Amino acid sequence: MKDWNYDNEQWTKLPTHLKHLPLFTRNIDWMSMTVRALWAIALKIAFTVYVRLEVRGSYGKIYAEYPRLLIISNHASHLDAVSIAASIPARYWIHLYIAAAKDYFFSNPLFTFFSQHCLGAIPIDRKDKRGEALRLITTLLSELDRMWLIFFPEGTRSKDGKIHDFKRGVSIFAERTKTPILFLYCQGNAELWPKGALIPKPGHLIIHVGPVVQPKPIEEIYSEYRSWVMGINAHAFDFTENPEWNRPASKEASHGHANSESGPESASASEPEPQPEPESQSGSGSVSGSKEIT
Repeated sequence: MKDWNYDNEQWTKLPTHLKHLPLFTRNIDWMSMTVRALWAIALKIAFTVYVRLEVRGSYGKIYAEYPRLLIISNHASHLDAVSIAASIPARYWIHLYIAAAKDYFFSNPLFTFFSQHCLGAIPIDRKDKRGEALRLITTLLSELDRMWLIFFPEGTRSKDGKIHDFKRGVSIFAERTKTPILFLYCQGNAELWPKGALIPKPGHLIIHVGPVVQPKPIEEIYSEYRSWVMGINAHAFDFTENPEWNRPASKEASHGHANSESGPESASASEPEPQPEPESQSGSGSVSGSKEIT
């Protein structure tokens, strides 16, 4: 077998019991358990002493019912991916991944090690025009028996703290792989670590665990996510934007495309495809309750 590296897809062909991702933090051995334990302790301290993390909702029932999920959230700081990971019980981390921008999270050896072994990051090249990122994540969501993938549908961090329009990537991944979507909302993230700041400020961060919805077009995902978040924070969204998929020309093109094809799986690999732009990097019903990070 070839040595593992982040530039090939051999890991998608491994049997389930090998977890498909041969990084030491994904194996069941003393080294991996030690690393995960140390990382869990570090997050516990950071999100108790410096940033007080509160989780409103529970992942337990969701984890039991949904082995594969796209976890989507608003994105306003570099704190988001780590705080979401911290909000999820450490025993679930072996199946947790993050769609992460290759040009940032894999920009140097230190970041690369941290991204691979602590975050479980999947590198996404935002300048890729050949559709490799789309094929890679689609393959993973289709091949892995269990996978929770954190994904930021805005594509980049918000400069003003408001939630902006979603890119099409999340709906493409969900519909092609029939993967449900879990809504999360990070409240207070922009104030704690705004774009441009070097380090986060101490304070209170709330992560709201919302409903799980079935795969659907981006217009419906955005509308449902906005309705849910508006019930928490009426000022969360930037309503001055007109998403590209909501413009007349885009609607006509989408309508014609839907009439000519049976579904997203029928798109040819050679055709131009919308590309997701993750920064770091989801029956329905809201999950209620509140707990502090454990």
